[in-house]
Amino acid sequence: MLHKQTVTLIHCKIYMGVVTNASAAPLTLKAEDVTAVPVGVNGVITPLTLTEEGKLLWQENYLSIEKEVLGFSIEGKKIIFKAVEENNGGGICCGGNTGVTVRRRSFIFELVSEDSMRIWSQKIQEYIDSLGRPKKLFVFVNPYGGKKSASKIFIDSVKPLLDDANIDYTVQETKHQLHAKEVAKSLDILRYDGVVCVSGDGILVEVVNGLLEREDWDSAIKMPLGVVPAGTGNGMAKSLLDAVGQSCTASNATLAIIRGHKQSLDVATISQGQNRFFSVLMLAWGLIADIDIESEKYRWMGSARIDYYAIQRIFRLRRYNGCIKFVAAPGYETYGEPANLEGEINGEVKSNFVQHKGYSGPALHIKDFNRKIEGPFLSVWLHNVPWGGEDALAAPDARLSDGYLDLVVIKDCPKLTLLSLMTEINKGGHVRSPHVLYFKIICLH
Repeated sequence: MLHKQTVTLIHCKIYMGVVTNASAAPLTLKAEDVTAVPVGVNGVITPLTLTEEGKLLWQENYLSIEKEVLGFSIEGKKIIFKAVEENNGGGICCGGNTGVTVRRRSFIFELVSEDSMRIWSQKIQEYIDSLGRPKKLFVFVNPYGGKKSASKIFIDSVKPLLDDANIDYTVQETKHQLHAKEVAKSLDILRYDGVVCVSGDGILVEVVNGLLEREDWDSAIKMPLGVVPAGTGNGMAKSLLDAVGQSCTASNATLAIIRGHKQSLDVATISQGQNRFFSVLMLAWGLIADIDIESEKYRWMGSARIDYYAIQRIFRLRRYNGCIKFVAAPGYETYGEPANLEGEINGEVKSNFVQHKGYSGPALHIKDFNRKIEGPFLSVWLHNVPWGGEDALAAPDARLSDGYLDLVVIKDCPKLTLLSLMTEINKGGHVRSPHVLYFKIICLH
């Protein structure tokens, strides 16, 4: 029952959430470092210049090392730059997604001497290193998620970009449920610069739980995490990429990881009886949870299983009795009604789970939960990020690290109106309905 759960927040870091100033400050080249050397390009000798801003200039062309160059290799006197450019058709793309993708390109320059090659390769590598990009990653691939396309997405869309960027990586295919959690609990995090999940949202949640159950959880959770959309929902990847105006594709996600872009992310601590776990996406009770869990038997349909089963569930609607108590975020203190704390134990909210290792969660007091909403409910939906899936803008006002959870409550709603509301979720219009309560909270009990 929801009223026996306690939900609070902590923070961690996750790869992606691409913002223009998120990567490390690049190396500023001094005037004496700016070099022009003669190179051969398609049989023509032309000057190649490395500017103070980290751009390669030749003839009427240029490459930005920070934005376009992934890496480089050397073959004899040739230096080969591996780069990407935006492309409105074709290119590398997450299966089923459309829009602007990226195209891989190679630029080959032949230097006239070995000394020039040595000096140039050193300067280029120093500049790339100054960008704070990862050098070694641990990659989870979930071959069972969604339409079972993660392995193909990794081979076709992720691996080529990682190879071009000269990133070393270890790949682990998940074998069973909670496998990623088991691996994350014992992973030698000092060997890697980040952990990447080529999957839906489930593997990312497993990894977060594994890291927070470690004895060294406080340092382990600082390990940057990345997610490449390859599952049914892909709500986290969608939320992170949409926040900066990028489409939810495997290539965009991989490039953000390669470039070392980071975004803080709230993590919810959930306690229920003897169980404790952590969530980065959402917590649902009622209709939404029924649709998510009970549609598992239609997993072969991919993301279409959600829409298909939603229609069935709405016309066989269930109602859930209960009471939710919460601490409202600033500006939302009038939502619900005052909670009657008489008869409650005025002390710390404690869970009965056995503490061995890891993060135990923040201390809360019953008296803190001063607002409540009485059931019955059709649906209670707690969201940490805006998108619950690629097509579900469940909490349009949610922010990735604002310290709050967005609460979406439906108490009563006619079936046809509810069906109409479900069609509005893809653009967030459902929260404007008079049948929906939508506001921010700090914690819930």
